[in-house]
Amino acid sequence: MKSSLCTSGRSWNGSSGAAGLLYTLLITCLWAAVIGYKPVIIVHGLFDSSGDFKNLQRFINKSHPGTNVTVIDLFDRSASLEPMWKQVEGFKAAIYPVMQNAADGVHFICYSQGGLVCRGILSTLSDHNVHSFISLSSPQAGQYGDTDYLKYLFPQFVKSNLYHLCYTAIGQRISICNYWNDPHHRDLYVNSSDYLALLNSERPNPNSTEWKKNFLKIQKLVLIGGPDDGVITPWQSSQFGFYDDNETVVEMQHQDLYLQDIFGLKTLAARGDLILCSVPGVEHVFWHSNETVFHTCMEKWLV
Repeated sequence: MKSSLCTSGRSWNGSSGAAGLLYTLLITCLWAAVIGYKPVIIVHGLFDSSGDFKNLQRFINKSHPGTNVTVIDLFDRSASLEPMWKQVEGFKAAIYPVMQNAADGVHFICYSQGGLVCRGILSTLSDHNVHSFISLSSPQAGQYGDTDYLKYLFPQFVKSNLYHLCYTAIGQRISICNYWNDPHHRDLYVNSSDYLALLNSERPNPNSTEWKKNFLKIQKLVLIGGPDDGVITPWQSSQFGFYDDNETVVEMQHQDLYLQDIFGLKTLAARGDLILCSVPGVEHVFWHSNETVFHTCMEKWLV
């Protein structure tokens, strides 16, 4: 699914006003060709589909005319509950041809659960060419909260007892359980999580060195979130903060993942390539359709 202002197919009459607009459009497109904006790949989140991102596509093509924007149309709606590693492999296969056709690289915008899918791709794909990885309100440090999503998916559970399901072989077949991070049952999480605990090397992972090397090929990591999200819990998980066993939020810079540079966060910060963008007043379902969020947190990283 691609959009491009320079291939919009508009027709113009012979009036001077139309000629002026045509001239402006021509100059804009020539400028875009000279700049050569990198293609943007968008990966959706839980219960979303590619059609939900038309506003974001419009924002991108308005600010960076001529940009090829691809929204991957896979694991839509209920299929987004499939196991995370299955989604990683599926999205990877769909994205790889776009990367191969982009000699100067691509950008990722990955929303909600999609941000964790993209981390899996970036960690396991040795020859990716992603420049900016924009993680848009994604539970990068895990999820632990009584949200409407939880009530819908697991009506018989609350956050305090969901571990009984999530940390089982059956539970690990459900995407949200792959990154459910119960701070009161840390050992169960570490030993049972087939996805997040491995990505974070929180249990022995023979691929950890290679995955870190692959992840650090990105040029920028942009972590976007905000206190009024209402779904990502705690909201600081979108920026690698998370609860301790008292449910007090420990910010990213005090987390072992950062301090020990387990998969490269501290290295990215030292390079000046780790950007945190916090925006109040945005509910979870509106991040990708909020133009202020786009201009404040994304626009400058999509060149």
